[in-house]
Amino acid sequence: ENIAFPLQVKGISTKSSIEKAIDMVRLVGLDGRENYFPRELSGGQQQRVGIARSLAVEPDIWFLDEPFSALDPLIRKEMQDEFLRLQSVLNKTILFVTHDFDEALRLADRIAIMKDGVIEQLDTPANIVLDPATEYVRKFTQDVPREKVLKIESVMDPIEPGTQMSDLKVSKDAIIETVAEAVLSEPRPVPVINDQNDVVGCVKPSHVIHTLFGSRH
Repeated sequence: ENIAFPLQVKGISTKSSIEKAIDMVRLVGLDGRENYFPRELSGGQQQRVGIARSLAVEPDIWFLDEPFSALDPLIRKEMQDEFLRLQSVLNKTILFVTHDFDEALRLADRIAIMKDGVIEQLDTPANIVLDPATEYVRKFTQDVPREKVLKIESVMDPIEPGTQMSDLKVSKDAIIETVAEAVLSEPRPVPVINDQNDVVGCVKPSHVIHTLFGSRH
């Protein structure tokens, strides 16, 4: 009923709105809790109800204003993972407001940094960190580790003939931080693949070490 309410406000019949609400419950992973009261749900589950309710009306632009700010760190991470999953299956433009820059780096394709109501820079996470447009942005991002924004393709090399490669493969679009441990555990260069699963280069453990602890030479 909670999820169906905005649909009923728009004049959609009770039957149709409940059917849509049930679909949204499944989408956000709350199967079996359709008849629970909010007080019977955990903080993360309550947040999923809010997400389901906002998606039920099928907005062209999905606007979320600090949706996870009140959650404890573990539940917040869980909800960020859920957001990324939904982002991968929904064909929607999402506008996500947050004061947590690490959260923005983790979730966003593009980030707008604002000061006094004016956009200082609108760019990709990597460009925001590596090429700040203003002094304010530079100060805002100066302590952000590069491995949080750099993709594997930025440190990969061509594969030289005869090179013995690892059995592990990583995507060229993978953020270095997410695959660093796996790459560092390999004694041989790791093949880098594109969306078509074609090998387009390789990354060596030394590349990751230089990114984590110093510049590449």
